[in-house]
Amino acid sequence: MSASAEAHSGTSAAPISAVEQRLAELGITLPEVAAPVAAYVPAVISGNHVYTSGQLPFVNGKLEATGKVSAGTGGFADEPTVSPEDAQRFAAVCAVNALAAVKSVIGDLDRITRIVKVVGFVSSDPSFTGQPGVINGASELLGRVLGDAGQHARSAVGVSVLPLDSPVEVELIAEFS
Repeated sequence: MSASAEAHSGTSAAPISAVEQRLAELGITLPEVAAPVAAYVPAVISGNHVYTSGQLPFVNGKLEATGKVSAGTGGFADEPTVSPEDAQRFAAVCAVNALAAVKSVIGDLDRITRIVKVVGFVSSDPSFTGQPGVINGASELLGRVLGDAGQHARSAVGVSVLPLDSPVEVELIAEFS
């Protein structure tokens, strides 16, 4: 395998998949699986489904932002806020991290036949009601990368706080062959 394929795949053991090639075309490199921040594993297989744990927007081991998502100047003065547009971008990062978790247990993202469900959590300022738009970042990324197999059922939930004060968290269920 070429060095460029290794750089894009995140591993040196497997050839780059068509899904990883589409990620690369979007300028995205599949990362190593994020280390759990508590007592769980990043993904498990049950039958022909992979269930991921909630994924935070880690890039190179660092949380991209902290704080509540807010559409304006509202929120608590002593807490950082994150714009809905930035939060949407962070939701896409979470989806990429979830794909890395899926790959860690099935070996090849081309085995995904469908993303069955996405659940997104948005740490929201009490006045913020745009959670679906934020989680569109994850949904749209999955659609661009997986085509029809990326179309899924979804929940977008506003919460008061997430681990490490992350603004978003995404988990998914993927069916594979």
